[in-house]
Amino acid sequence: MTYSSRRRVLATIFAGVIALFFLVPTIWIVLTAFKTDAEALRGGINFWPDQFTFENFAYLFSPDNYEVDVVGWLKNTLIVSTVGTTAVVLIDSMAAYGLARLNVPFKRVIILLIMVSMLIPGVITLLPQFLNFANLGLLNTYAVMILPVTASTTGVFLLYQFLRSFPAAIEESAVLDGANKWQIFWHVVLPNVKPMVVTLAVTTFIGLYNDFLWPLVTINRNQLKTITVGVANMMSGSLSVSYGRLMALSLLSSIPMLIVFIVAQKQLVKAITHTGIK
Repeated sequence: MTYSSRRRVLATIFAGVIALFFLVPTIWIVLTAFKTDAEALRGGINFWPDQFTFENFAYLFSPDNYEVDVVGWLKNTLIVSTVGTTAVVLIDSMAAYGLARLNVPFKRVIILLIMVSMLIPGVITLLPQFLNFANLGLLNTYAVMILPVTASTTGVFLLYQFLRSFPAAIEESAVLDGANKWQIFWHVVLPNVKPMVVTLAVTTFIGLYNDFLWPLVTINRNQLKTITVGVANMMSGSLSVSYGRLMALSLLSSIPMLIVFIVAQKQLVKAITHTGIK
């Protein structure tokens, strides 16, 4: 075996060990979700269930269970994440295209403000935002969870940097064919920057899906809670000593993110590849 072959084998083994290290907690959650509460709370090492059971999932979806509203929490989370992600992609892509290609007044100042705003921690703006929405009477509504995330300075800056290196000759060809600015943006630019747009969409969706602090302080009605707030409440509530049911709830809450990542993984790889191509 050559030196390069040994290095590849060692690198593969090392990567496998690291991957296993991160997968063990996930595997434990999945297996615990299929254990009874008595088995989950049993001391000692009992990684594999003695007998798989679906009673934890049956409890979560039981019509007599008025405390855990899995379907409602997931619906609220998906509505906020989907609408918010759509708004971010549309607004950020148009703003980035305008800054990269159009003659926008005070362009340098706008870009500088965008860069400076990226340095401000979100927790600093938490109280002013809360007071503004409270004065508008929008607490305990979908609007209070969606409106603050309808645009992302990070997304604008990311797409702006990518569009600066986008070949202008492609747009010039579209102009010769009689396309206007909107047609160029929608039919020429967006399809060619699809990997970056998908990357922005996936990261935004995951960020909104996992958001905990903002929904926690702005939503008090159980019917409007997101899945993260619901899981947190159950961890300190009736499911605090029911590990099987709690892990089943955690497992269900992670499925939408897993689906989004599997669907978009090809575009994510393309985005990483394209960032190194001039």
